[in-house]
Amino acid sequence: PHTGRLALYLLGLQATCPPLSPHRSLVTWLKYYLEEDWTGSRRQGHPVTSYYQYGLGVLALCVHRKRVREEVVQRLLTAQHHGRLGHGGNTVDTEAVVALAFTCLERRRLVGTGLAAKLRVAAHEASRNMAKAQGPDGIIGNIYSTPWALQVFLATGECQTEPAFGQAMAALLENLEAFGTAATMAQVLPVLHGHSYLDISSMPCGEEPDTLTPLDMEPLAEVPGNKTVQLVVECPLPWCYELRLYDRLVPVPAAASLLDVLQAAAALEPRDFRFHAQDTPQGPFLTQVLGLEARQEKRNYWQILTAPNTPLQMGIADYRPQDGETLILRLSEW
Repeated sequence: PHTGRLALYLLGLQATCPPLSPHRSLVTWLKYYLEEDWTGSRRQGHPVTSYYQYGLGVLALCVHRKRVREEVVQRLLTAQHHGRLGHGGNTVDTEAVVALAFTCLERRRLVGTGLAAKLRVAAHEASRNMAKAQGPDGIIGNIYSTPWALQVFLATGECQTEPAFGQAMAALLENLEAFGTAATMAQVLPVLHGHSYLDISSMPCGEEPDTLTPLDMEPLAEVPGNKTVQLVVECPLPWCYELRLYDRLVPVPAAASLLDVLQAAAALEPRDFRFHAQDTPQGPFLTQVLGLEARQEKRNYWQILTAPNTPLQMGIADYRPQDGETLILRLSEW
C-alpha cells in the first residue's frame, strides 16, 4: 500500500486550496489503502507499511474532514498504549504523527465523545514523551523528527507552557540547512510560521490570491578540485565477529555528497564494497552495506557517524563530507 505517500500528497494538495472535485477519488483510495495496509499483515497485528504511514493516513483523512472507522483509530490507540510505535529516538516522528491525528479527530468531532476523551489524553501523553525525548542540544529524536514534535506542541496548545518547545525551535533554526528536500521542507515550513498540519483544514481558501509565480533557481556553483574521505564500516556483536569490516580512503570530487562517496567506493572496489539505498519521500535511506541488511524485525539499522562518535543529522544525499573526514557506517540496534 502507498499509504504514507498518498497521505502526504493529499495534505499538500489541501494546502494549495484546490477545487473540490479532482481529489475526491484520491481520498477514497486512501481509505482503501488504510484497510489494505492492516489486512495484509493482520497476523502480525500491525500495518504492512508502518505505524508512521498508518498515522499519516488517518491524519490526512481528518484534515479532509473525512470520518474513519473507530476500529482504525483504536488500532493506533492500542499501539501507543502498549509501546508498539517504535523504540528509542526512532519513535518520535511516529508518535508525533499519531498524536496529530488524535488531536485532529478530537478537535473536528469526527469520533464519539468517549473515544474523543481517550484521544485527548493520548495526545497529551505523546506531548510529554516529546519533551522527555529532547537531547541536551535541543533536538527531539533527530533533526528530522524535531519539526513533527514541534507540531504536536503547537496543535495541543502546549507551545506556550512547555520549555522544550523554545529549546527545540532554537535547535531547528540552527540546523535549517538539513532540510533540503521537498518532503523535509514541508515538515518544517508550517512550524516556522507557527502552524501545524491541523491548520490546513481551516485555511481561508476563498481569500487566497492567485499570485504564485515560477521561481528561477540558480544552479549550484561547481566546487573545483577533489577531496578524500575515510570510509569505515563497523558491525559489532551479535551480528558480526569482526568489528571493522571495511576501512578505505575514497577520492571524490570536492562537491560530492555522502551518497556520491558510497557510489565511488562501490565503483572502485565492487567486490569489497557494495550498498543499497531505498528511496523514501525524505530522500535515499541506507538499508544494506556489504550484504548486511538492516531489518525492522531484528531492530537494527545502519547508523552514520562522523568520527569519532557523532551521529549524522542529515540524509546521505544531503550531507557533504569535508576533505579528510572519517565517516563510519555502523550497524546499530534501536
